[in-house]
Amino acid sequence: MLYEIRFHGRGGQGVVTAAELLVKAANVEGKWGQSIPFFGAERRGAPITASARFSDAKLSIHSQVYNPDLVVVLDKKILDFMNVTQGLKREGSILINSPSHFSVMKDSAYKTWLVNATKIAEELGLKMAGWTIVNTAMLGGVIRIFNWIRLSSLIEAIKSNWVGQVGELNAKAAERAFEEVQIA
Repeated sequence: MLYEIRFHGRGGQGVVTAAELLVKAANVEGKWGQSIPFFGAERRGAPITASARFSDAKLSIHSQVYNPDLVVVLDKKILDFMNVTQGLKREGSILINSPSHFSVMKDSAYKTWLVNATKIAEELGLKMAGWTIVNTAMLGGVIRIFNWIRLSSLIEAIKSNWVGQVGELNAKAAERAFEEVQIA
């Protein structure tokens, strides 16, 4: 099994960290994964991407992800100027940080999922330098859709990345999103 995910977000939202945490969660279970950041002249607020690749066996591919199974969009405004579905496999899915009442990508041929990660993060006080940090909430939705890594493994990865209250709040964000993600 080879499963690939591409994350789209803005600088400062934790896109690269999200890919790394998902790989850590796979490693907790003895599975293989790699995170692939895509760096350019990023700055806070600029569109960025990162990818992650997973397998039950050792990975020999070490390139960017061009044909993901899942696309994760941390900021729905990116949909206005970027084709996030480029290369997405025909049977692929899209997870978007958006309120459930927001009609987004209605004409999409892909299975579209929504989770209001911004609301979850704001309610938990997950902010840095005035920016709401949605990456861990989005990962809860990813785990629910991906269904190959256990939520408990993601929580362990999150808590190993941040200790104390910050780790607890990020873990809570992932748990809430896991429960609240829904098909559009």
